[in-house]
Amino acid sequence: MSLFSEWRDDIRCVFERDPAARSTFEVLTTYPGVHAIMIYRLSHRLWLSGWRYLARFLSFFGRFVSNVDIHPGATIGPRFFIDHGACVVIGETAEVGKDVTLYHGVTLGGTSWNKGKRHPTLEDGVLVGAGAKILGPITIGAHARVGANSVVVADVPTGCTVVGIPGKVVKLREAGQVNPYGIDLDHHLIPDPVGKAIACLLERIDQLEKKLEQGQTPASGTQEHFYAACHPDNSICEENCVGGAAHPSTVAPESLTERRKTVALD
Repeated sequence: MSLFSEWRDDIRCVFERDPAARSTFEVLTTYPGVHAIMIYRLSHRLWLSGWRYLARFLSFFGRFVSNVDIHPGATIGPRFFIDHGACVVIGETAEVGKDVTLYHGVTLGGTSWNKGKRHPTLEDGVLVGAGAKILGPITIGAHARVGANSVVVADVPTGCTVVGIPGKVVKLREAGQVNPYGIDLDHHLIPDPVGKAIACLLERIDQLEKKLEQGQTPASGTQEHFYAACHPDNSICEENCVGGAAHPSTVAPESLTERRKTVALD
């Protein structure tokens, strides 16, 4: 594919993923994420041709213009979109598939001093929320979603959603509808298993305090009954996640409910 064809596809995909985009001229002149990817496409070709310093210098210029730091050695597929384009970092050995969307503050970083593969691989259709950090030579499966401000250090299976620090694969609840182009923009509806667990614990503490004030002793079966009633609807995946098979790195060793029981008994 020619350089101009890649640029054209990168510009067109903006209209599929950003409802604020109104014209090609506006996108070309006011979208720093588009400026960053256009400069990257050119610097990457220079990198592959052996013009390493010129490629790095052009990448540096792109960072100055767009506040997006993309190493020219990274491999990025067509129709790549960075929304807002602020403080995004993509490392040298990162690999990004087709139709991937990143929001501001995303880092595709490394965790090793080794010269080999040390940055993540994002397969086709991945969406990464604002402020998320994906670190190390891990793979984010096709059409997976990474919640805002998550820190992901393990593989994510295809079609799954990961949230938290460190990132955990979660069960999806029904979200909004995808737009006509099939891009899921409802990343703000990603569930919060940690918040749900904390809410359950606070509710349990309130119940125990009321019983103590009334001079009552909680019955042995009360805990089990409470935790059954407070089972989260967005808990961490224990077997299979929506759209993908179980993966050893994402399967929780025990259910969230069991962990809450252990905490309460301790």
